[in-house]
Amino acid sequence: MSLLKRIGATPAPGESAAASPARPGTPSAVTSRPMVAREDDTFTEIKLRVQNRLISELDPKLDLSNKAKVRKQVEDAFQAILDGESIVLTRSERQRMFESIEADIVGLGPIEQLLLDTDVSEIMVNGPKQIYVEKQGKLIRTDITFSNDEHVLRIIDRIVAPLGRRVDESSPMVDARLPDGSRVNAIIRPLALNGPTVTIRKFRKDKLTINDLVRFGSMSQEMADFLGACVKARTNIVVAGGTGSGKTTLLNVLSNFIPEDERIITVENAAELQLQQDHVVSLESRPPNVEGRGEITIRDLVINSLRMRPERIIVGECRGGETLDMLQAMNTGHDGSMTTIHANTPRDAVGRIETMCLMAGMDLPARAIREQIASAVQLFVQQSRLKDGSRKVTQITEVSGMEGDVVVMQDIFVFEQTGIDERGRIIGQLRPTGVRPKFIEKFETLNIFLPPNIFGAGDRFSF
Repeated sequence: MSLLKRIGATPAPGESAAASPARPGTPSAVTSRPMVAREDDTFTEIKLRVQNRLISELDPKLDLSNKAKVRKQVEDAFQAILDGESIVLTRSERQRMFESIEADIVGLGPIEQLLLDTDVSEIMVNGPKQIYVEKQGKLIRTDITFSNDEHVLRIIDRIVAPLGRRVDESSPMVDARLPDGSRVNAIIRPLALNGPTVTIRKFRKDKLTINDLVRFGSMSQEMADFLGACVKARTNIVVAGGTGSGKTTLLNVLSNFIPEDERIITVENAAELQLQQDHVVSLESRPPNVEGRGEITIRDLVINSLRMRPERIIVGECRGGETLDMLQAMNTGHDGSMTTIHANTPRDAVGRIETMCLMAGMDLPARAIREQIASAVQLFVQQSRLKDGSRKVTQITEVSGMEGDVVVMQDIFVFEQTGIDERGRIIGQLRPTGVRPKFIEKFETLNIFLPPNIFGAGDRFSF
């Protein structure tokens, strides 16, 4: 039997069945405003009415930290409302309605199921009626929706409130993270014309290794061996790439090669790095409070980290004046430091670093900044998201010095696209260029040895 009409009183003419709920705790809290499930009522309408009634009767100070206890309270109240209103549901309908309501009260509503889907890497809410996900590099529109703007705003508040942050007309943008580490960005009206917009970069629970990236075709084994040796030899590395190209993932993987006996300081806007070493100090920036005070920037943290006896500094992403401080740290005894930046090629990355250094507010000539870059950064690793959704290391480029006012760079490994197969996947070759990097000489002094033909110009690694 599907949703059945209940036997009982109907609302007065013109009066909503859900209007004026009884106050919690009164004897008539469950039965004073009976609801009618007419034959033409949809599952969604009944669910919404039950949910609104349930929310009005639950303690507003409900402690959401104990999920099992909260679930039991919600389940008891849910069953009491169904029984009191004689709303008849099949077992499957009841379970589906309860799970949906529970997700709205203690979880993240309609997108809770997407967070549990291990195949989903990113969730994009473009207003209440349009939700996309990324699966295996492809964007897919789901059939999941929110009820309205207020429904989305309620979920955003649930994400940011525990972090002491807010989102409203005076502060319509916010960055946050979920308890599992997933990164969240939210922007609301009047800036977001389509309604409240939420983007969630899911936290990967299974930690990738360099062997996984080789297996996925993101890099060749030779590239992996070379990058691992560079990290062990304390080479300063900048991972460059576009949005969603996998920069942070690659930075995480490279960090696995840092020896256990080194002190590492990580600096991030939203903590995403998952370093495996024991001696790691993680720092996270802080936005201003409601009064506009108390902001701690990435630059503040990078400067402070220099006083914490770091052996390596890892900045999740350089996007402003902290870039100059990062270069100075790389130049003053903190070899083996790493960071990421947004850039489409290693050459573009040099220009981006130069621009961001100027954002530090110091009136430095361009040549002075380029000299800092040439002496601080030894290796650019270009991470790209290709048109077929795949992610690859498309260039590994050495910074070999200065010639006049130009930073001299040379590719060590490159990816060359050769075609597209019948399934639309990009075919190409990851190949060495034959260039032997200048800093390779210090590898042997550290007992790090690479195969003699690893940089051979004739080798090809196809995917």
